[in-house]
Amino acid sequence: MIGAEFGAGREVLGISRVEGPIVIVEGVEGVGYDEVVDVIDPEGHARRGRVLETGEGFAVIEVFSGTTGLSIASTRVRFSGRPMRMAVAEEMLGRVFNGLGDPIDGQPDPLAEDWADLNGQPVNPTARQYPQYAIRTGISAIDGMNSLILGQKLPIFSGNGLPHEQIAAQIVRQSGLLVSEGVGEFAVVFAALGIKHDVAEFFRDAFASTGALTRVAMFLNLADDPAVERIVTPRAALTLAEFLAFEKGMHVLAVLIDMTNYCEALRQVSSARGEIPSRKGYPGYLYSDLASLYERTGRLKGRGGSITQLPILTMPNDDITHPVPDLTGYITEGQIVLSRDLFQQGIYPPVNVLPSLSRLMKDSIGEGFTRSDHPHLASQLYAAYARAQEVRSLASVIGEEELSSVDQAYLRFGNAFEREFVGQATHEARSIEQTLDVGWQVLSTLPRSELTRLREEELEAHYRHREAPGPRRRGEAGRA
Repeated sequence: MIGAEFGAGREVLGISRVEGPIVIVEGVEGVGYDEVVDVIDPEGHARRGRVLETGEGFAVIEVFSGTTGLSIASTRVRFSGRPMRMAVAEEMLGRVFNGLGDPIDGQPDPLAEDWADLNGQPVNPTARQYPQYAIRTGISAIDGMNSLILGQKLPIFSGNGLPHEQIAAQIVRQSGLLVSEGVGEFAVVFAALGIKHDVAEFFRDAFASTGALTRVAMFLNLADDPAVERIVTPRAALTLAEFLAFEKGMHVLAVLIDMTNYCEALRQVSSARGEIPSRKGYPGYLYSDLASLYERTGRLKGRGGSITQLPILTMPNDDITHPVPDLTGYITEGQIVLSRDLFQQGIYPPVNVLPSLSRLMKDSIGEGFTRSDHPHLASQLYAAYARAQEVRSLASVIGEEELSSVDQAYLRFGNAFEREFVGQATHEARSIEQTLDVGWQVLSTLPRSELTRLREEELEAHYRHREAPGPRRRGEAGRA
């Protein structure tokens, strides 16, 4: 659908040079940056592209479907005189598209309600509304301790072989708003970047089998698709998200997986252009390029909708200081970090809560948002688990038998926290009440004197409930 309204424009016969996915045209004037073009091969087949760089009498163009078969003398380049635009419509929900926004689900093109610039529009910071209200993901390690807030950008840092695909599918299937009064419809825009065919089928089957696909728009860029298409895919997805959020008043969760593949494509194109590389060969503008994607997020004053971003990336060699996670962490409002150690212990989802952080959580939980005990319970769980990790290190030196009774209680808490609070079934969607109740349950393994971050009235209510006489409801004994 990108370029579907391409009209007749200036046309040049012949190109001067071809370098990988890059075509250089000379003898042109008045060409603009990011202008969309048609590159027409000798057989008359058009390939879409866009202008990366312009100068006096020349233009550098990236061709999305590659440059194989192009002839320097016979190739024609037609300039449109406008930036890349995309047809957007509400009926795109429930559909599957390729990385350029063309339908690949066997159905006809959606009827365009509008044409939107792929680069989006700059948002005036004074027009932004502070993100509030949590999004329920059904995953306790996120909802309870690193809440995803409406209008926030919160990435997931994973590694090769870790189950980030399963986590992404689970969040898309069971995510929703915690506050329903006076808010708009909830939708998901899912963009997969450079994934394998079997992973793409996994996502399609996971969404279709549970009925989640009806509220999801999928953009699939496969590993064997041209790398330059990968640069367009997240922009196409976010263009639809902006239309649904700010024109249709929907609350949109944008899931982008895997942003590391996007950055690799950016590095490949930068190398083909002969640019001077920066850290680990990535272009020096990697930070600003990622920011141009991540900052297309938030809530606007006077608009009912919002965009919440959940980028997912794999850290090469599990190195959190690698340029991709490092720069992502600077731009976004926290991170969810997956642990290989927890994964090897069979714990799913393997979220390591200690290096994870949601910077906007503190103002969007508690009384009036989730539950009044949520902030203090999350703080207590964090502090107790940090102490449990210290005790584990001590036990590895002196042995568990030499630990005090309190330290042994922390060991039991650490195991219960990982197995019962962090760990849950792949199809288990916990409500916020269930998450907080499980948190109280694992904290019950510690002496009451150690629960210093909880209010006295919260402790009294909890222990009074545990010690209340009379028959218990089914399952209540396990919580006690």
